[in-house]
Amino acid sequence: STLRFFAAARTAVGRDDQRVEVPAGERPTIGRLLTEVRPVEGVSAADFRDVLLRCSFLVDGLTTRDREQLVPDGAVIDVMPPFAGG
Repeated sequence: STLRFFAAARTAVGRDDQRVEVPAGERPTIGRLLTEVRPVEGVSAADFRDVLLRCSFLVDGLTTRDREQLVPDGAVIDVMPPFAGG
């Protein structure tokens, strides 16, 4: 699956996107995929975790905040922090 990061999430991880997979036999939930994300060197992992707490997600275009939602193989997950005014 591919995670795409927007606004504060992009700043906190230090990249636009990252391809991630969970080990065979594990449930590919949004939350589990997020544990595979590693901020680029020089970017604080604590800052990334703080931003993630406020994010919602689009899974192949459908909005969710449920980190236990299963993600189909090859899905695109947009990581969306709250934007000003919303």
